[in-house]
Amino acid sequence: MDIIEILQQDYQKFPQEQNYSIYAQNVYFKDPLNEFRGLSRYQRMIKFIDTWFRNVKLEVHKIQRQQQQIDTEWTLSWNSPLPWRPRIKISGRSELILNEKEQIISHIDYWYCSIWDVLRQHWLRGD
Repeated sequence: MDIIEILQQDYQKFPQEQNYSIYAQNVYFKDPLNEFRGLSRYQRMIKFIDTWFRNVKLEVHKIQRQQQQIDTEWTLSWNSPLPWRPRIKISGRSELILNEKEQIISHIDYWYCSIWDVLRQHWLRGD
């Protein structure tokens, strides 16, 4: 199966049943809140999302490959575990870099909003 097809399937099921074989062991990850290296750390971050957030939805608007780079645009939303269950929404894009084995060696997320915008959403009423 092509890496684009695998990513599309993973995004539809996110954060459950992810295919981690497409990531290199020493994958680099960065977003506005995290920066680390290593597949096990990446898996722990996804498990954290799956454990603590409810009704997680990752909607992919665009996925495109040019040689060893895959660019995606997406919106991630979930209900936070606060008593009023606010619905949080982050839109952004990802840059994925592949090695010669077609494994992701770098995954950098850029948000189209600030961290403060995300925090502010927690004080709104939920579903």
